[in-house]
Amino acid sequence: MASYKKPRIRDGAVRRFLFVVSLTLAGVLLLLFLVGMISSNEIDDSRSEFSFKFNTSGLIKSIKLPKHNHLSRMLENKNQLPPRNMDLYPNLAEKRIVIVLYVHNRPQYLKLVVDSLSRVTGINETLLIVSHDGYFEEMNKIVEGIRFCQVKQVFAPFSPHIFPNSFPGVSPNDCKDKDNPIEKKCEGTTDQYGNHRSPKIVSLKHHWWWMMNTVWDGLKETTGHLGDILFIEEDHFIFPNAYQNLKMLTELKPTKCPNCYAANLAPSNVKSRGENWDSLIAERMGNVGYTFNRTVWRKIHRKATEFCFFDDYNWDITMWVTVYPSFGHPVYSMRGPRASAVHFGKCGLHQGQGESTACVDNGVVKIDTEEIDKVVNIKPEWGVHMISNQDGYQAGFRGWGGWGDKRDHQLCLDFADMYHVRSKTS
Repeated sequence: MASYKKPRIRDGAVRRFLFVVSLTLAGVLLLLFLVGMISSNEIDDSRSEFSFKFNTSGLIKSIKLPKHNHLSRMLENKNQLPPRNMDLYPNLAEKRIVIVLYVHNRPQYLKLVVDSLSRVTGINETLLIVSHDGYFEEMNKIVEGIRFCQVKQVFAPFSPHIFPNSFPGVSPNDCKDKDNPIEKKCEGTTDQYGNHRSPKIVSLKHHWWWMMNTVWDGLKETTGHLGDILFIEEDHFIFPNAYQNLKMLTELKPTKCPNCYAANLAPSNVKSRGENWDSLIAERMGNVGYTFNRTVWRKIHRKATEFCFFDDYNWDITMWVTVYPSFGHPVYSMRGPRASAVHFGKCGLHQGQGESTACVDNGVVKIDTEEIDKVVNIKPEWGVHMISNQDGYQAGFRGWGGWGDKRDHQLCLDFADMYHVRSKTS
C-alpha cells in the first residue's frame, strides 16, 4: 500500500503545480493584453489635445499642452541630452550650488555674461544650466562654446517664439490690441486694461515658470539636488568672487537669518552696488543672482494659481505682489554688503538683437572689477542688518497687465503640473 500511495501523492502535487502555473500564465497573458489595449488607446489619444493620466492620488487629471511642431519636438529631445564637458570635469562638488542662466535672444549680452562666468572662482566644480526661451542659433553657438564647466542646455519647447502660426505664438484668429472679439469674430480675452495678448511679451513669464518647474522637477541632473540653485539672467555681470561668497551666504543663512528664504548676489535695488558696511543685509528678494533651495521652491509651487492668474507679464513683479505676500509673513533674502553681481542691461527683453554694438557702449560694457571683487569679502562674524520698510511693488498693486488671456493662464497651470501628472502632446 505504501508503495502504491506515494506515486498518487506525487501525481497530485504535480497536478496542483501545473494548475498554479497555468493560472499564472493566464494572468500574465491577460495583463499583456490589457497593457496592449492601454498602449493602443494612448497612441489614439496622442491625436487629441487632451491626455488623461492617473496622478499619485489615483484621481484622473488632465493636462492640456500645445501640439508639438517639428521644432518643439526637436527641442524636447535636446533637453534629454547629458551635460557637455563631462570629460573635462568628471567630478562635481558634493555641496555644489547649481547655476541656472536663463536667456532670451540678446547675443551681445550673453557673450559678456559667459565671459564673466569664465572668471568665477570655483565654477568648474558645479553644473551650469542654460535655459533658452525658444531657439536662436547665435545664442546656441555661444553656449556650445563654453569650456570652463559642465554645461547643460534646455530649451522651452512651448515658447511663443517657436510657434509662428498657433498658440502660444500668433494664431491667425487671434484678437489684436483692443479688438472686440464679438465684432471681429476673433479669439482671446483681454487684460484688465482692455488689451489682448502679445506673444513676445507673455513669453517672459512663461519661460521663467517653465524653467523653474523643469529645473526643480523635470531634469534628472537636478531633481535629486538637495542644495541651493542660483538663478541669473543674460544681462547680469557676475564677479569672480560670486560663487565663493554665495557658498558662505548659504552656510551662514540658517543661523544668521533663519527666516530668510534665499541668498542674493546683489541688492534688490539694481542701481545699487551695496552699502559696504561690516554687516550682512537682509531685505526683500531681488531679481539679480537669487538663490534658494527645494523647500522654498515647494512653497512657491503651491502658489501656482496665484502666480498664473495675476495680471502682470513680469514674473518678478508677480512674485513680489501676490506670491510672497501669500506666505503670510515677510520674505527676506540675505546678501553681503557689496554686490557680487550687477545688472548691466540697457535694453528691453526684445531689443538688442543682431547688431554688434546693440544696447552696449561701443560693443562693450564697462564694469569695474576691483581686487575686493575677486576674493571672498563676507565675514562669518558679522551681524545681520534687517531692512524692513522697502520701496517697490507692494501687495495690492494691480499689475501692469499683459497677462489676461485665459489660454496663458491654463498653459501656466499646466507647466506647474507637467512633471506631476504625465501628459502627451502630438
